[in-house]
Amino acid sequence: MNDSQRWLLLAGTAAVGGLLYLLAPVLIPFAVAGLLGYLGDPLVDRLEGPRVPRSLAVVCVFVIFGTLGLLLVLFLVPLLQQQILSFLRLLPACLEWTQTYLLPRLSEMLGIEGELPEIDTLRQALTQNWQKAGGFALNLVAEISQSGMMILAWIGNLVLIPVLTFYLLRDWDVLMQHLRELLPRHVEPRMVVLAGEVDKVLAEFMRGQLLVMVALAVIYSAGLSLLGLELALLIGITAGLVSFVPYLGLMVGLTFASIAAFFQFHALEPVLLAGLVFVVGQLVEGMFLTPRLVGERIGLHPVAVLFAVLAGGQLFGFIGILLALPVAAAIMVLLVHLHSAYRESDYYQP
Repeated sequence: MNDSQRWLLLAGTAAVGGLLYLLAPVLIPFAVAGLLGYLGDPLVDRLEGPRVPRSLAVVCVFVIFGTLGLLLVLFLVPLLQQQILSFLRLLPACLEWTQTYLLPRLSEMLGIEGELPEIDTLRQALTQNWQKAGGFALNLVAEISQSGMMILAWIGNLVLIPVLTFYLLRDWDVLMQHLRELLPRHVEPRMVVLAGEVDKVLAEFMRGQLLVMVALAVIYSAGLSLLGLELALLIGITAGLVSFVPYLGLMVGLTFASIAAFFQFHALEPVLLAGLVFVVGQLVEGMFLTPRLVGERIGLHPVAVLFAVLAGGQLFGFIGILLALPVAAAIMVLLVHLHSAYRESDYYQP
């Protein structure tokens, strides 16, 4: 590659990057549809056959996932609503215990002098914050209601995403073939090998990690329910969802389950049993779930996972946190190939 080609490649990359930045709001439904198409393509490939055309296979996938999503919403929403109401019932007891026990102990241990805040003051501050949050939500709803274009944009995106997903799933193999034909011939074999390995790692990692999260949510929720904890489902699902970060699900679930058990039962034994549920869940994850469902071959080191999540959140916010682990898994594949190329190069050999 000569200097003119390098400058042309650099200018083209900068132009594409600037265009993507300017069109970011428009590209959101296309990005979501692309992700759904990538996740749904293996299932469509399995359903497709001599007697099942690809379009019919795509329709079947839409029906399956739509039905599962509807059943999940109809099952979880009422249960989570009950859990939130139970949490609100426990909140006054939490504030009372904080006022009568926790704050005096902290004041005595830290040597803080002065009058402690009254429980009514804490309740008033909490109520004011709730009112402000409610007022903000009402103002936001009013702004959205006044802006007809914003409503139309949201509706358009909601309608556009399934339509785009359908066409992407139907023509996914054709699009991949066209992208492969655009690659320069001298790098096409290596790029195909890299893309295949990245795709395999991402598919196995995402599928395995999702199964681990669901399994942990079931274990935590079932164990806390056997203890009679009112917030078992809410705490179990939350701990399971955040378990993609090593030990974060354990810490979050253990903290909230211990507090909820203490205020519900007012005894130490339920708190210890709640902690035992999360210890057992962590052992099952480490000894069985992660090795079997994710695998040591594609598992990332906990330090690398933490760095990826923190870096993704710092650079791109919540979206960066969601995409941190898949991107880190893909980078891991590239680093393995770079390491192999380095060991075979003149820089490494004597």
